[in-house]
Amino acid sequence: FETQIRGMWVPERVWEQSFAGDIAEAGIEYTMLDDTHFRNAGLNQDELQGYYLTEESGRLLKVFAGAEQLRYLIPYADPQETINFCRQVADRYQNPVLIFGDDGEKFGVWPGSKDHVYRDGWLRRFFTALHENRSWLKVTTIAETVDQLSPIGRIYLPDASYREMTEWALPAEKQTHYRNLLSANEQRHDWHSMRQFVRAGFWRNFLVKYPEANDMYARMLQISQRLDAMTTPESTEAESELLAQARRELYRGQCNCSYWHGAFGGLYLPHLRNAIYQSLIAADSLLERAAGRNGCWVDVQADDYNLDARKELRLAGDRLVAYLSPSRGGHLYELDVRPIRTNLLATLNRRLEPYHEKIRQHAGQQVSDSGGGVDPNCGVRFKQPNLDQKLQYDPWPRKSLVDHFLQPGLTHETFVQGHGEIGDFVEGVYLSKIRRSDERVEATMWREGNLGPYQVKVTKTVALSSQQGSTLEVTYHLEHLPAGLPIHFGVECNFAAMAAGASDRYYYNEQGQNLGPLESVQTTLPTSRIGLVDEWLGLDVALDVSQPARFWTQPIQTVSQSESGFELVHQSCSVMPHWQFLAPADGHWTVKLLISLDTSAAQAKDLAERSATKLVLHHT
Repeated sequence: FETQIRGMWVPERVWEQSFAGDIAEAGIEYTMLDDTHFRNAGLNQDELQGYYLTEESGRLLKVFAGAEQLRYLIPYADPQETINFCRQVADRYQNPVLIFGDDGEKFGVWPGSKDHVYRDGWLRRFFTALHENRSWLKVTTIAETVDQLSPIGRIYLPDASYREMTEWALPAEKQTHYRNLLSANEQRHDWHSMRQFVRAGFWRNFLVKYPEANDMYARMLQISQRLDAMTTPESTEAESELLAQARRELYRGQCNCSYWHGAFGGLYLPHLRNAIYQSLIAADSLLERAAGRNGCWVDVQADDYNLDARKELRLAGDRLVAYLSPSRGGHLYELDVRPIRTNLLATLNRRLEPYHEKIRQHAGQQVSDSGGGVDPNCGVRFKQPNLDQKLQYDPWPRKSLVDHFLQPGLTHETFVQGHGEIGDFVEGVYLSKIRRSDERVEATMWREGNLGPYQVKVTKTVALSSQQGSTLEVTYHLEHLPAGLPIHFGVECNFAAMAAGASDRYYYNEQGQNLGPLESVQTTLPTSRIGLVDEWLGLDVALDVSQPARFWTQPIQTVSQSESGFELVHQSCSVMPHWQFLAPADGHWTVKLLISLDTSAAQAKDLAERSATKLVLHHT
């Protein structure tokens, strides 16, 4: 718009002092943080009626303190309450500046907010109140303030975010302890002067609290670092264009919303995680093209891909990318399907959240039909009944190739409750090696561990070939099994990104018969195949086993808080072939699994949509 950009909004007002230099170097003159940041630096309310200068290595930035009280008044309270607050500030300080900045969703997107703000006239009354008080209350912009007023002084701010986010970054149990601490001290006569020195957590610890967020973060960093290394003056025009497209996808994959969870939404929403991976997978594929990889190819590498100081394994090809973690059960923790830019292991574990206690306290409350209200902090609403009965927490990561030695005769119902494990392979450390040729790559992982009182060995080899680029071949070899004793072995696989609750998303058997929707809890008869179909996504996932197995399926569903109330969210489908047999005399047993991914329906759909678009443009 031919306008010089002078200011920026820092997402979630997260702050580290080094940001000041980066922001200033980008040509930004000012930004806005929360007043919490300034109080944590030792300032009091009397010192927050303007803006400050900060710097990093000599690069200056002007920083404003957004008023937390205004965030809670606008648009929830009657406009007159905002006017009264401004009047109190104006009467107390000379030429003060109050800053308000907040989520646009509060003004029409959050449930009930559209009616409250527009239909019921809150916005009109708010603007009317501002106009009626214009003799002493001036509505202005940050740019005008910077141009007309001098900074109050200089400040260096500690690592921070807005107050609520620092609480959400704490582990669930510590959040409860922290809030109890605040509640226990609120009646102290000196609490007002003490409160600013009582801080909660650090926003980066969302990457610790939610390993799934760290997986996305680490994947994003891989792409960012590779893109930086490939960006050179020697790049051809075609390569530069591919790198520019990859950079745009990378930026999309850095959208912060999916990397954390607070009062509601965020990481718990599958479509947000899927969107991140969609962009990151697109960027990764563009980088492969820029590197000159075309046609059918495969590769395998070992490196620290998830920032745990241990090496993971990466099997990649023109159609699939698989990440394995030998140090964590030998799990397959990411499976990218390039043609549809989907990570089938963008799963999320069920874990304790502080608001779960509120669900238990209101067990039996009827489902709300109102769809929530403008203020997410008021009331308790349930979008589905009996959510307290759905609260369950996962004792291991819901990934794939999770190896279970179970009690013989264990029922599905008991396993669903997280019981029956008699081995130590689920999250045990595996050793590993890789092999490669032009046509085939392999990652072999093995572990000697405990099966009850016995020492056994599990070796699993994951292979990807250039000729079968849409299939992962997994071979399990069990050794040192106690001869003649009953063995119950299962390989858990989880599949995310495939929604539930619709007739066009379903399981099928080896005869192609529909076994029911993807939210089904079932135990099949012995069979050699089970499949999952998502017609909307255009994906068919087939799991074939060389030895007939019974398959256990169950949905992994979290209970989380949304803007419109507490809700059940489908995160993934858990599918586990399991075998019960007597250990052979030589103690050896082998099974092969094939995970085949068919995206032909998605590709046909994409071609049809492109043809239709071209036809419309031609007629136009």
